[in-house]
Amino acid sequence: MLTKKEKIAYGLGDTASNIIFQTVMLFLTFFYTDIFGISPAIVGTLFLVVRVIDAVTDPLMGSLTDSTRTKYGSYRPYLLWLALPFGVISIITFTTPDLSDTGKVIYAFVTYTLLMLVYTAINIPYSALGGVLSKDPTERVSIQSYRFVFGMLGGLIISSCTMPLVNWLGKGDNALGYQLTMVIMSCLGVALFLICFRFTKERVTAQQNKQLNLKQQMNTLWQNGPFKVLCAASLMLLTSMVLRTTLAIYYVKYVLGEGELVTAFVTIGMIGNILGCACAQPLSKRVDKKTAYIYLQYLSAIISCVAFWLPGEQLIWAFAIYFLWCFVTQMATPLLWAKMADTIDYGQWQNGHRLTGLVYASVVFFIKLGLALGGAIAGWLLAYYGYQANTALSEPTRDGILISFTLFPAIGSILVALIMKRYILDNQTVQQITAELAVKSRI
Repeated sequence: MLTKKEKIAYGLGDTASNIIFQTVMLFLTFFYTDIFGISPAIVGTLFLVVRVIDAVTDPLMGSLTDSTRTKYGSYRPYLLWLALPFGVISIITFTTPDLSDTGKVIYAFVTYTLLMLVYTAINIPYSALGGVLSKDPTERVSIQSYRFVFGMLGGLIISSCTMPLVNWLGKGDNALGYQLTMVIMSCLGVALFLICFRFTKERVTAQQNKQLNLKQQMNTLWQNGPFKVLCAASLMLLTSMVLRTTLAIYYVKYVLGEGELVTAFVTIGMIGNILGCACAQPLSKRVDKKTAYIYLQYLSAIISCVAFWLPGEQLIWAFAIYFLWCFVTQMATPLLWAKMADTIDYGQWQNGHRLTGLVYASVVFFIKLGLALGGAIAGWLLAYYGYQANTALSEPTRDGILISFTLFPAIGSILVALIMKRYILDNQTVQQITAELAVKSRI
């Protein structure tokens, strides 16, 4: 049984990760188009191209962490080794040197690629760490609930503090404001990663993975049916979620016509995220994780559609609907991550190999692919509907932003629910597998 202190320490690692993850989701597209001066179509392409690199680095990182053996464990050491590089590259990404248009594009490609590489190198072992803190399936939901509550606290810090800090530190120079804001956020992130390293402990180990090379590990992993379902669901989920959160700023500024309320809007969404994550564990005690996850996706789609028919002058309702969407969507997130640990147990039960790092690396790849697709589609849709930064928009452009912010993410949520119907690891099956593995470990 883990103490609350250790669960909090683990959660603080996701606070650190979300300082970057939520910044990318909420502000990077806007930063590139309205601050750095890159066209939205190029920004969309940028997000997608970097995923090609991730297709190689993610499984390599997962395999590397599984084979790492130190006195600190297999996954914790990377938090110590990479915290500082993660912070430095985050600052560089939000720095805007005086370059030509071509130079800006090259700089954005290089720095965003570096940011995603270091994010991979620290976030995959961090994610895998959650699967080796405990063998108890119920405890895993609790661990992931703590993780995402504290992770969303990082998002709350970003949503509530970024624009005020940009304005205060930049004093009219938004480019400088973003850079100095990221200096503060990155220092905080480094400190939190080190706290996570110091106060957590790995308890689940698997020595046999040394016998498999990367190709053999990938072949073994691909025999895991529930794992493949989670990959597909993660891809679709993040694509629709990031599309909506990326366009939130544009929705408030141009559809609602209340640009000064952007910070309040994304902050209320983050509060919804936190409360939703906190409710995941009580929900999982009463409803099967698979069933709960599917119906939460259907509910998320309904809420997103409601926003489409909401009159633009109904600001209170716009805020309330966005809060409710974030609450429902994020209530499902800890359930998804707890399922990842369940698929690792399933793989060990199926073929005797426990591929913790590789499972998390592969799912994280599909999550990041969804992050890229959501950001890319947002950029492409803005370009398609004729968006021009810092100008008055035509009615068709505003309508396009509204459709992209509401109806398209709803379709994505429905597809996630349909995908998850193929997931076979309900609570009863997971408990049976856990019991059989416990018996084998004593033989």
